[in-house]
Amino acid sequence: MLRYSLRQLEYFVATAEQCSVASAARMLNVSQPTVSKALANLESQFSTQLFIRHHAKGVSLTQAGEHLLVDARSLLRYAGDLQQSALDSGAQITGQVEVACFMNVGPVFMPALITDFQQRYEGVSVRLHEGNQDQLISGLISGRYELVLMFDLVLPEEIIFTRMAAFNPYILLPEGHPQSGNQSVSLKDMVDDNMVLLDVPPSREYFLGIFRSVGLEPRVSFSSPSLEMVRGMVGQGRGYSLLVTHPHLDISYDGQKIVTLPLADDIPGIDLGIARHAQIRPTRAMKLFADFCTEWFREYYPRGGSCRAEPPPYNPSAGSLRAARKNAERP
Repeated sequence: MLRYSLRQLEYFVATAEQCSVASAARMLNVSQPTVSKALANLESQFSTQLFIRHHAKGVSLTQAGEHLLVDARSLLRYAGDLQQSALDSGAQITGQVEVACFMNVGPVFMPALITDFQQRYEGVSVRLHEGNQDQLISGLISGRYELVLMFDLVLPEEIIFTRMAAFNPYILLPEGHPQSGNQSVSLKDMVDDNMVLLDVPPSREYFLGIFRSVGLEPRVSFSSPSLEMVRGMVGQGRGYSLLVTHPHLDISYDGQKIVTLPLADDIPGIDLGIARHAQIRPTRAMKLFADFCTEWFREYYPRGGSCRAEPPPYNPSAGSLRAARKNAERP
């Protein structure tokens, strides 16, 4: 017989996220002693300490508490999904999914993808988060994020990765660069120029590794974790860049024209896909979103290539990229 309740797990998760019993109690609209008693009961039932109490400084999880947090979040989500499944009439699927994305990839794909998803599944709420690779992996391992759109780079064994599409690295040049009129450009043609490096893990190691794989070392003159800062510096003639993510407009934020060229070198593409923790049991909302992503990328990026697809003229009444493209195809 179970000697703990979902309510106790709810109090545990809230306390872990707030790092404070008092803050958790306020968030849950219950008394602080109620939360404290629930946590004490959990620790008694599991015969282990879940929190370290810091005088006047809140609480922090023990190693056992960190392990429990993953399972508790998963169980609470599944319990909520089970309850919602019983309540749904079948006419509309409802639920919520916690989705995160790599910070420099999200703006290219997520607005249209989520809009198209919620036009089909109006009852499913998507909570969107962004972060760098370390933050995304940490969020998956802790159970904070259910699904993450990210590149298949340096992922731990407990992360399940489903490929959506593959994209090739390309060279970004300022307008008027001597190489800008070519059909393609090789790394050796660029290695003596100044490079503007996208400096966010694991992108930094990936791009530098491409040069080193062919025995070259780029001359980095400027670096930034921001994709748009990199594009802006290239647009101002401060150097070239090697990138994968490609916004639809070849113009920087400050209005400078920039030129993209494919690499002449035989460099393998990189996979973009949906990642989840192997220990998290997928809810209906998770399955719907993951399946929709597979369909969406198959439709709009069927051949991969560079991270680019030419959109049709924007139609404000269309409501989404999907609708706009369908309208553009009509005679």
